[in-house]
This record gives sequence, structure tokens and C-alpha cells, in this order.
Amino acid sequence: MKPWMRGALLAAPALALGALPALAADEPKLDAGNTAWMIVATCLVLMMTIPGVALFYAGMVRKKTVLATMMQSFFVAALIAVTWMVAGYSIAFGNGGLYFGDFSKIMFSGIEWNGPFILGKGLGGESEVATTIPETVFAMFQMTFAIITAALIFGAVADRMKFSAVCLFIVPWSLLIYSPIAHAVWHPSGLIWAWGALDFAGGTVVHINAGVAGLVAAIVLGKRVGYGHDNMSPHNLAFAMIGASLLWVGWFGFNAGSSLAADGRAGMAMLVTMVAAAMGTLTWVFAEWATKGKPSALGAISGAIAGLVAITPASGWVFPGAALVIGGASGVICFWAATALKKALGYDDSLDAFGVHGVGGIVGAILTGVFAYGMLYKTDDAEAALAYSGLLYGNPDMLWIQVKSVLVTIAYSAVGTFILLKIVDAMVGLRVSEEEEREGLDVTQHGERLG
Repeated sequence: MKPWMRGALLAAPALALGALPALAADEPKLDAGNTAWMIVATCLVLMMTIPGVALFYAGMVRKKTVLATMMQSFFVAALIAVTWMVAGYSIAFGNGGLYFGDFSKIMFSGIEWNGPFILGKGLGGESEVATTIPETVFAMFQMTFAIITAALIFGAVADRMKFSAVCLFIVPWSLLIYSPIAHAVWHPSGLIWAWGALDFAGGTVVHINAGVAGLVAAIVLGKRVGYGHDNMSPHNLAFAMIGASLLWVGWFGFNAGSSLAADGRAGMAMLVTMVAAAMGTLTWVFAEWATKGKPSALGAISGAIAGLVAITPASGWVFPGAALVIGGASGVICFWAATALKKALGYDDSLDAFGVHGVGGIVGAILTGVFAYGMLYKTDDAEAALAYSGLLYGNPDMLWIQVKSVLVTIAYSAVGTFILLKIVDAMVGLRVSEEEEREGLDVTQHGERLG
């Protein structure tokens, strides 16, 4: 990093983390409007998992696994909520080193409930990040991110993973993979924060992390029985479309909420989110139409999610024109990943968790390094703004910083996920038997049937 860029980082470290607001010049004060907006945004993000992801995934599996798929999302929401309270939040947002927080906020001990809180310190203690909302709201908002990240993984292994294995795997994964990455990216003492990487709402922390974990899990568990031969068409695309629609609406809380304020940056994040989702829908459908002869409802909702994923890291840093490019690129590239790439490499990512979330997150994170415009952050310091701009606005170093953050996230998530899966496999086994898989997880794992 160039000396002037390092100076800008030390002068305005809050710029390095899109999910947090600016360093306050004066003692922060609780803002009722910002707090109210963040409560609404938190509810929107929770809605993305229950019922959003639950319906989206359940609509794309076969009838015999619908309830089991929904149960995974619902139960994981409860399991990760408790995990986040017990230790996840402290690991992610407690003061600590480059890779790991601390245990000062175990069981939510000592969090600020009756006034604004300050997140920090980082970079040797020189900086703090001031907010205008209670820490209770911030902790809850971040809890919903931890929940949806965990739920997304299981789309890659739909139809074949034991429920006991799901439970035993996802708790340590959230504590040892998700929370450290969140700390590295979104805390002032974190390694990726110190690089100056831009991830406004979770391109690396949520989507690349979950997508890579899903890919590793799909490879470790192996293909579904009958994959490539049996009819594995979605059971109910209406469910999937309702789920995707809930995700689209909830994503405004995901991205605009990451401003942690009801301000102009939140408004811009909301606008570019809509533009990218719409463009992702169009480009996926047109690509599918051109290659397969017909546009499908599944393609439309997949394209929308791809656009939403890709704009996530960029949403607080780019203008609508850039969002059009990011959404369009994600639609085409994720379509290729979910069809040609998956076929060429031979893995069975059941619901394209990697093809959409992993690949879309990579596309968005890298293009953030091209299109980011630092002046979207509220500052009159042009030098500091340039340090957090991308290639298009005169800072080619940002592109490498973004690529580096992507590579580190991929490596950490892949290796950590593999190790945890092997441990769980040795304990209880990861996969149901062939007979149980053929009968369906609804009956064999939960003793229930749909209809």
C-alpha cells in the first residue's frame, strides 16, 4: 500500500468497512430515526431466511425432501441465534487481533443497550468507529447475517445430509469460520479491514464464505443418488418464486441497512440493489433463452439472486450505472457457473449455492475494486476518498486489495469447512443411507410427509 493510502487509512479507518458508519467527530448520540430504521432492516434480513431461503430452497427440491429442507433453514435460524449470543458475536466484534475477536461479550455480556456504542479499537488502538444506534440493535442485525450465511450452505447438499450432521457441523462452522472472517473484514482490528478492502454488506463474509463452504460440502458428501439419470426437477417453482421475491425485498434491509443509518448512503445502496437485481434477472434469462431456447421462471429467480449477491459488497460504494454492469455480469457469469462449469467439473451442487452465491460474491467483490467511488462516503477529504475508490476512479491498488480479500476468504473457508466436515463424518456420518435418500429426508429424518 502506498504511503499516502496508509495515511488515509489511519486518518479515516471507518472507510475500510462499508457496513459501519463514519468516525464521529464528537461524542455520538443515540438517533431515534437511525435506530428505528435498523430495527426494520433487521426484521427484513431475518425474513430473508425464514421464510425466504426456506421457501426458495424447498421449491427447488423434490417433494420427498421439502419439509426437511425447510426444517434446515428454520432450525438453523434458531441454532445460530443462540450460538451468536453465546460466543459468535464476541468472536466477530469483540476487540482482538487480526483474525479473531475476544471473549469480552460472551452471552452478550456488557453490550450497550441504552445509548450509542463505539466499535473498536483497531490499528493499534488509534481508531474507533462510532455509531448512533444501541449495540443491542447492531448485535441483532449482525445475528441475522450469521443466520442467513449458515442457511445458504445447505442448498449445495440438499437431499442427502443427515440432520444430526447439519446441527453438529453448523455450530463450529459459525464460530470458527464465519465469525473470524466477519472479524477480519468488519472490525477495526481485522486483517482485511487493515488492507482497506471494501465489503459493504457481505460479499466475502456471507456469499463467498457460504458458497465455498457449500461447494466443499457437496464434494465431500458426493453426488445425489441418481444424479444425471433420475428426474430431479423442482417440486414447486411457485414456492421458489415466492422465496426469491421475499429475498429480493429483504435484501433492501441487507444492503441499505448496512449503512447503519437512515441516510443518503442507505438510499443509494437501496437504489443500486434494485438495479443490479433487475439486470441480473434480464441477463440470466436472455443467456438461457439464447442457449436453451426458452426462458424459464427458475432462470429468472436465479438471475435476480445472482444480481443481488454481486451488488452486496459494492452497494455502499457505487452508482447505478456501475450496478447495471455488476448485475449484468453476475447474471451471465453465474448462469455459466451453474450450468457449464458445474457440468465440466462434475460436482453436484444441488441448488447452486456455489454457482450463485460463491461465484456471484466473487464477481461483486472484484468489480467493487473497479467501480468503487470513495466520495460516496461522507467526507471532504479527497485523498482519503481516493484511497477507497477503485480502478475506474484512479486507484488501481484497490483491485488487488479486493482480489486478495477474495482469495483469503476462499482459502480459509475451504480448508476450515473440509476439516469440520471430516470431524463430523467421523462422529456421526455426514450422509444418509442410499435407502433413506431414495425414500426421502422428510420421512427418514423427521417422520413427516408433505400432504
